[in-house]
Amino acid sequence: MEELFAQFWQNHSNTIIALGYKIVLAIVIFIASSYIAKAVRRAILNTNSKLNKLDATLTPIFSTVVSYAVYVIGGVFILDIFGVNTASLIALVGAAGLAIGLALKDTLSNIAAGIMLLILRPFRAGDFIEFGSTQGTVKEINLFTCVFETVDGLYIACPNSVLWGGHIKNFTRNGKRRMDIVVGISYSDSIDVGLSVLRQVAGDEPRLLVDPVPQAMVVSMMDSSVNIQLRAWAKTDDYWPTYWDLNKQVKESIEAAGLTIPFPQRTLHVVSEPSAQALKEKSTTRNL
Repeated sequence: MEELFAQFWQNHSNTIIALGYKIVLAIVIFIASSYIAKAVRRAILNTNSKLNKLDATLTPIFSTVVSYAVYVIGGVFILDIFGVNTASLIALVGAAGLAIGLALKDTLSNIAAGIMLLILRPFRAGDFIEFGSTQGTVKEINLFTCVFETVDGLYIACPNSVLWGGHIKNFTRNGKRRMDIVVGISYSDSIDVGLSVLRQVAGDEPRLLVDPVPQAMVVSMMDSSVNIQLRAWAKTDDYWPTYWDLNKQVKESIEAAGLTIPFPQRTLHVVSEPSAQALKEKSTTRNL
């Protein structure tokens, strides 16, 4: 047996050494590519967080594409070491890509949708949006999914194709939002006084924007109240604190002005029907 191995080594030693050298070199290249890809990805994320050179929406996908590119370059070097003909490999990859594309059409649609989201920019990282029945803050846009955090702290990962194929409502994009505060006053109260109170409340609130100008108006006449409305604008960051405070201020100011916020009321008119005895007596009277 030892003689057989010795004879085999003597006849094929050069080939084995050359193959071993190529395998070791390929392993080294793969490890180096993995290390470089991770280092480049980490460097892009860290550098952008400090310098803010790249949009936060593009950072994750850009770092992912660069890291994949490093792996592709490393793979080309490994194939070249083993003497693979890259020209024929391109044809093979093309045929395999077609088959893989048909099998992974949903995954590829997510990638295409992610690219369109990055090009058209309906939202960016940090925006608060609504899609379908879900609301949340955009945390990250990846090749396949978008990551959100809801107002109650839940983590949501949504496929890009779902976002691209539906309606997106962006609450942050324009930088301001309108609030509509409706309050009902009694029919016996003065509408002009009520509108004056709303204008005074708006004028005393510094967080409301002066352009567009706050408006006070009569919006509807209900069964038991006349509904008046304060329509005003605030910056997106100030919207909810201002909205909550204004509701309290409007209620207190309406009451301080002597106006009434009525409860829902309904007037019933009861019509009593004549009894059978009364109908009998009436019929007898007619006969007489």
